[in-house]
Parts: sequence; C-alpha cells; structure tokens
Amino acid sequence: MKLCSYVGCRTPWDLFSWIRNENMANTLTSSVIKTLFINPCCFQNPYIIATRNLSAASLLISKSIPCTISNPNSTFKHRNKKSFHTSTCSKTFWERDPKGGYVSKEKRSTIKTIREGLGELKNEIQLWKEEVKEKFEFDPLLLCRPGETDIFWQFGTEASNSKWVTTADSDHNEGFSTCELVTSPAGKGLFRGNLCTAVPKDGKVKKAGYCNMRCTRARKSFKRDSFYDWRMYTHLVIKVRGDGRPYFLNISTMGYFDVFWNDVYHYALYTRGGPYWQVSKVPFSKFFLSSKGRIQDKQAPVNLDRVSHFGISLGDKVEGPFQLEIDYIGLEFDPTHTEEFAYEMYQLPKFIAAN
Repeated sequence: MKLCSYVGCRTPWDLFSWIRNENMANTLTSSVIKTLFINPCCFQNPYIIATRNLSAASLLISKSIPCTISNPNSTFKHRNKKSFHTSTCSKTFWERDPKGGYVSKEKRSTIKTIREGLGELKNEIQLWKEEVKEKFEFDPLLLCRPGETDIFWQFGTEASNSKWVTTADSDHNEGFSTCELVTSPAGKGLFRGNLCTAVPKDGKVKKAGYCNMRCTRARKSFKRDSFYDWRMYTHLVIKVRGDGRPYFLNISTMGYFDVFWNDVYHYALYTRGGPYWQVSKVPFSKFFLSSKGRIQDKQAPVNLDRVSHFGISLGDKVEGPFQLEIDYIGLEFDPTHTEEFAYEMYQLPKFIAAN
C-alpha cells in the first residue's frame, strides 16, 4: 500500500508499468507482488479479488508481464516469455468478435468495394420485392401440414452447393484435414474429404481433426442479418447415404449478447454404409446445448425462432477419407409429438452445488 500510494498507482497494471519504466524489476521481490495480488484490500479490482487464489507467478505470466519467478526469494529478471493461460478459455466475460478471432485478413480497396456494392444493388432490390410479396402471401396453415416434410435445402446443383461453406482445421493452420461439397454422380450433394488427427508442431494446438459444412447466414435484403423461424415444426428430417461414420447435426442460435454467440445445439447422426439411403427424423427436443465445444451443465430447449445456421460436422478421431451424400434437409410438424425437452434438469440447494 505504501508503494502504491507513493507512485500514485490505482491498479496493479499501472504498478507494473511503473516498474518496467523505472527499471524497478530487480528491486521488488516476488513476495511483495504476491502480497499485492492475494490481499483484496490492496486494489479494489473485482478481477483481482475473484482470482486472488491463483499464484502470483501464473497470474503475472498470463498477463504477459516480462518476468520469471524461480523461487519465492528470487528477484525478477526481464525475459520475453510467451503468454499462457491457466484455464481453457482465455476470455471469461467478453468476446472481441462473433467469429472468435477467425476473421479474414484480406485487404480490399475502397473502389473495388464500391463497385461490387453497386453490382449487387439490383439483386438486393429484387430480394426486397420478394420479401414484401411473401409477407402478404404467407399462410402458416399451408406451410406446415401434419405429416408432410417441407424441404428446406435441396442438394444436387451448383447453386444449392454455393449456399454452404465447408471448413476444416487446415484452413487456419490448426491441422491437416480437408473437405469439400460437390455434386455426386447420382446428382446429389456429396460432403467428402479426408480426416487427419495429426497435430501441428507449433506448440499451440493440442488436438486436431475436424471437418464441417455450414449453411450461409440467413439474411434479408441489403445485407441485413435475419434468423430462420422453425417454431411451427417439431422434427428435423434429413435424407443421407453415409459411410458408417457418426456425424454431428448442429443448430446455431446466435444470441444478442456475446455470451450467447457460440451457443450450438447438437445431436448425433449415425449412418450406415452401403448403397441404401436412410431418412433420419430427429425431434428438436433431443438436441443438447454446448458452447465452444463443451456441453453445458444447464440445458435448455432450442430457441427455434432464432436459428442462424445449420451444419454437419465430423470429428470421430478416425483418420481416413469420408463421404456423406445428402439428398435434402427438411422440416416436419408432428402433432403427436408433445415433448418439449428430453433432458431433465435438477435444481439443487445452493449449499450442495452451484445453481
């Protein structure tokens, strides 16, 4: 406290900046810095108080402070150390962007952007006309009749394949898997590629091996983001011809706040090899919630009025080629299905477990 009041520091990071600027790293012992972090009275900072149980060494290194601690009585030495995190998630409460840092680094000129925008103006006006026409002609009684499957995506043409985006770990230098969506010899969509679980030797990636195909974002005219509204349906219907490998059906429901950006509902799709087609009918009540690949303790039904993406992914840790032939993906309304959510949740007392 005397040191902080002397240099006029209000936060720990101001103190460390002063230490580096004034070349004071060799005069402060690790016990002094550790006292500043463990004692919540030193700084009125909620982040420091919440993480005061961490050791001073791990917290300093996770904030990229250029120092090392060999033992409690050693002095600090300037070193350039790569930052690491003590938890699996580096950002606790705030996300920089919805894509988690996987953004395109392509630089586009302003003139080229304006030309492409003027070229798309005609298509956007036509799309706006179709929106107005659909608003007046929309009839929910004719849209979802019981027992009928409304085809949402039909595969087999280049136009239908362009509505999907394929990604793999090799796209971001995090693995060696490859995939693509092409037209099969039978005139259907063919999701194929090669799955590789080899980990790049960069010291960052620990696990690898995934391939994914996802539809483009639902949007309105003039590049306005929108959502698919599936509240009138109860089942997802997909007709595929697989290779015997298990796939994941993914429903993304991007929320307004950043903590909901990565909410994805999953359900396993087990395929059988051979020349025969299979029609899988999956209730929406069977999908379970996950975020950033981790199944959540608190589950909830799918928010069907805010569906932003639908995708199919493969990550069964089995190396080798794969192929999934898809005929169509549709929706169905079954009035006999009354289940809202298939997974029962328990409300425990606060003194037993966190609620």
